[in-house]
Amino acid sequence: MMSFLLTIQNDVVNGVAASLPEAAKAPVAEMNFLDLAIKGGWIMIPIALLCILSIYILIERILFIRKAGKEESSFMNRIKDYILEGKIDSAIKLCQQTDTPAARMIEKGISRLGRPMNDVLVAIENVGNIEISKLEKGFSIVATASAGAPMLGFLGTVTGMVQAFYDMANAGSNADITLLSAGIYQALVTTVAGLIVGIIAMFAYNYLVARVDGVVHQMETKTMEFMDLLNEPAK
Repeated sequence: MMSFLLTIQNDVVNGVAASLPEAAKAPVAEMNFLDLAIKGGWIMIPIALLCILSIYILIERILFIRKAGKEESSFMNRIKDYILEGKIDSAIKLCQQTDTPAARMIEKGISRLGRPMNDVLVAIENVGNIEISKLEKGFSIVATASAGAPMLGFLGTVTGMVQAFYDMANAGSNADITLLSAGIYQALVTTVAGLIVGIIAMFAYNYLVARVDGVVHQMETKTMEFMDLLNEPAK
């Protein structure tokens, strides 16, 4: 009985398979990312360049900001001891060895000791502005990529659609939906690529800004501690 049922099942399956059209039997073509990227046209080149630049700047800035944000808990205590003991050269040397934005700001303040407090503060703030500009180097490129890559993608799609309809118009009576759909999906590749790069660049930019804000907070904290230290002898 079991063998009889299996025989019937195989016959039914074979019959259905035989009745299917040849197009349904043909294996479905798989999309290859490299092929799609090539079909996207020349507009994929600037999008790829923006992607490479954004990733490079992200990695380079993470390493740079991490180095700038390293904090030694005993730094300000040692600076305080050196200044109270009159060891100005030792305090400056410690700042140079620490080699962080906050340390360079403190070093500038130490070099202005003996001048009015407002002059010391202005000198520290000027150094701080320079250090912040160093931390934010390359941010404008990432911000441009976050907004520019999707626009380039849309541009590629529009030009691709124009080309697709132009090909259909030239095909005349031989034009069919296959010709149009092929042109459309190739044109949409640039939109997908532009959006991907734009999203990556946007998250990278916001992440880097947050990291820089953390370093700036450290710089401000160290500045306040240093100014409080200068005011202590007057108490």
